[in-house]
Amino acid sequence: MMRPHHIAILSSDKEASLAFYRTLGFSLTETVNRPACGDEICFLSGNGMTLELFIAAGRPPHVSDPEAYGVRHLAFACTDLDALRASLLVAGYLPEPLRRDSRTGERMFFVKDPDGLPMELREQI
Repeated sequence: MMRPHHIAILSSDKEASLAFYRTLGFSLTETVNRPACGDEICFLSGNGMTLELFIAAGRPPHVSDPEAYGVRHLAFACTDLDALRASLLVAGYLPEPLRRDSRTGERMFFVKDPDGLPMELREQI
């Protein structure tokens, strides 16, 4: 059996990234400074998963147009999409309008993290 273990995300701004992912329901559990690598790892947990935020300045921005090969976006399921979207708006993020997935009919929207990584949030009751 295989299942996802964690998701690693490159971030440029620790406080901005922590604020964003806390809005999505994650909590900081551990921080590891790695001077030899020139970064810091913030471990977050929540929603049944672990995120690793690798904080380091000076990396190129996320490419969105034209899209580069690799991970296109991350998708999270939630039970109260309206409340999550409202929380993002109150916190100053700019989620796209709610819409329905053309294949499944599920309600969803996209929002970008502070470094431009697209996040798909979809309702699953």
